[in-house]
Parts: sequence; C-alpha cells; structure tokens
Amino acid sequence: MGAFSYQALDAKGKKVKGVLEGDSERHVRSLLRSKQLKPLEVKTTRQKVAAGGSSGSRFSFSFGGPTMGYRDLSLVTRQLATLVQSGLPLDEVLASTAKQSRKPSAKTIMLQVRSRVLEGLSLAQAMAELPKVFDNLYRAMVRAGESSGYLGPVLEQLAEYTEQGQEAKQKIKMAMVYPVIMLVVSIGIVTFLMVSVVPKIVDMFTRSKQQLPAITEFLIGASDFLTNYGLFLFVAIVAAVVTFKWAIKQEKYKAKWHAVVLRMPLFGNLTLQSESARYASTLGLLASSGVPLLDALRIAAQVLTNSQLKSAAGEVAVMVQEGSSLNKALDAVGVFPPLLVQMAASGEANGKLADQLLHAARNQERELSFTVNTMMGLMEPFMILFMGGVVGFIVVAMLLPIFQMNQLVN
Repeated sequence: MGAFSYQALDAKGKKVKGVLEGDSERHVRSLLRSKQLKPLEVKTTRQKVAAGGSSGSRFSFSFGGPTMGYRDLSLVTRQLATLVQSGLPLDEVLASTAKQSRKPSAKTIMLQVRSRVLEGLSLAQAMAELPKVFDNLYRAMVRAGESSGYLGPVLEQLAEYTEQGQEAKQKIKMAMVYPVIMLVVSIGIVTFLMVSVVPKIVDMFTRSKQQLPAITEFLIGASDFLTNYGLFLFVAIVAAVVTFKWAIKQEKYKAKWHAVVLRMPLFGNLTLQSESARYASTLGLLASSGVPLLDALRIAAQVLTNSQLKSAAGEVAVMVQEGSSLNKALDAVGVFPPLLVQMAASGEANGKLADQLLHAARNQERELSFTVNTMMGLMEPFMILFMGGVVGFIVVAMLLPIFQMNQLVN
C-alpha cells in the first residue's frame, strides 16, 4: 500500500485535505466515497525523481516535498522509539505514528516511509529518500540500530538529541526577545523624535538667528538627513542585508566570512563552543550506537555549519584513516577546544570513547549556556543605557539653545 494525498468535498460542500493509504488512486477514491466525501484530486505522495532517475534516487523529495521542524521530528522520533520498544512490527509502528501525527506533513512523511518499508526497504533506506527530513546523522544512527538489533534504544537517543537541540534553540530565542524588543522600541522612539519633534523645535532656533551649540548643529543635521533621505537609507540597509546574505551563501565568500566569525572576540568563542558541542555529541551518539569511528567522523563533520571547522573535522577524519589516534588528530588541526582533545585522549585510553565524548559535549553545552545567559543578562541593561543615552543626547541638544536664549533675555 502507498500513501496518497487528497482533496475532497464533504457533505456541506467544504473542501478538505488529508492523506490516506491505499493500493491505488481508484482504491483511495473508493475509500473517500465510503466516508461521504467527493474526491476532487488524489495523487501519490511520492515525488517524481529527476528525469531518468529511479524511485530510490537521492533526488526524491528534493524540491517541494513535505518537511518537519525539529519539534515535530523530536515528537515523531519519541513515538517511534516507544512503539518499537513495545514489540510492535515496524509497519504497525509507522502506521500508528502516522495516525497520531496531527500535522498533515508529518502524516504524509510517515506514510511514505511505511509504504517503502512494506516494499522491502529497511527503515534507514526508506528514510534516505527524504534527506530534507532525516539527515545523515539520523539515518546513520537508524542504520546502526537496525543492524545491531537495538533500534528502540537508538531512537530513544535520537529523540533526546533532537529535544536537547530544540530546547537550546528555544532558550536562545526566548533570551533574545527582550533585547530585540528594546532595540526596536529604541530605534522607533529615536526616529520619531528626529523626524517629527526635532524639526518643529529647529524652526524656533532658526527664527532666533542665534549661534547654536555644536551638538545641536549635529542633531539638526542628523534630523534633516533622516527627514530627506531616511527612506533611501532604509532601502540601502535592506539591500545591504540581502546582498550580504546572498554573498555568504556562495562558497568562496562563505569560507572567508566563517573565518572572520571565528576571530571575533565574543561571537567566535560562542560559535566554537556551539560547534564543538555538536561535533562531540554527534560523535558520541554514533559511537555509542555502534557506528565505526571513521564513518562517525565523516558524518559528524557534515553536521557542522561553520565551513572552517567542517574543513578541520574533515582533516581529522583523513588523519584517523591514515592511522592517527583521534586525540592526536584533533590536537593537530588546532581549532577544537583543549577539553575535547583531553576527553578524547582519556576515552581512547580507557576504552570509553563514546562516554567521554558525550561528557565533553555536555560540558561544552553547559559552558555555552552559561556564556549565553551572561551575555543576555548584560545586554538588557546595556540596551536601557543605550536608549537612555540617545534620548538624553537629543534632550540636551534641544535644551542648550533654550538656556542660551534665557541668558540673553536676562
């Protein structure tokens, strides 16, 4: 049976959408009619591959296919782990997971995987047709779990990994809410004062024809610039941001930008901590799941987002392939934190490399969390001081000429 998406009309004439399993489009249309629905469109959820490609091509779902966010993927993985460990057959596990999925995209994905499993593919092979949903790390761990017979525990580890990643991202987003709001409010207030309030007060100073203080002259010039060219400035900033985002997607510029990021005083350290934690965690999870170290190193290199660190991780894999120990290879590239190198050396010495790598990842994550919390704690008062300083500058620039006028009158 395959998975089919449909559009149909219910008894009230309202259009409804969904996903059903069936042997063919005709079978699905028959099922819809039995539910008092009038089918409008029924099509298979499996995307057509590139011309000349096979159904198992890596181009499946490459464009326009359904996707899942980290939260949905974590929930689905947790459900899969629970049901697999309960002893149910894999096809029933996938069908039950699809049935419990509330989002149509998640339901479509799980039914697609189930249909391929029923055709004789392994779970990892079926997931390989959805690379935008199940990345290399995910598929490698599933493949290791299937080959070792410990698919349930491996899926449990994957669920915890995705949940931790989602939780970390959520914490950073929540911590950024207040500073971002303060920044937007500050910019809004300053822009309003410069465009609406300052020009009206300037007219009074102009009529008095008195010599204005330097800060008042500066403020008037800034106000005139924003009033006359503010829209052009906004367009220029937007164009610069769009151009920058486009440029860092190009490989030749991306590598240069990532190298600059690593050299930044504060953000470079944050990037290194985050990437090192992800690298160590991925290596530890793969090693504990039974994936060979060399394969784990290659997969772990692919989960890094910084191209400089990804290149260094690739060099580590090459050195290990040539016979070097992991800790010596990590030390030789000279970019990863000393703690990770020491933990790798300890793990190789006592035969508990996976545990030591996971321990190193947790340490890096704790250090990263502490650094981020400290930054967010300092950013809030900084934004308040910044806003107060700018508004205070405007007020002083406006009051100084008024004080001068009062002194002349006296």
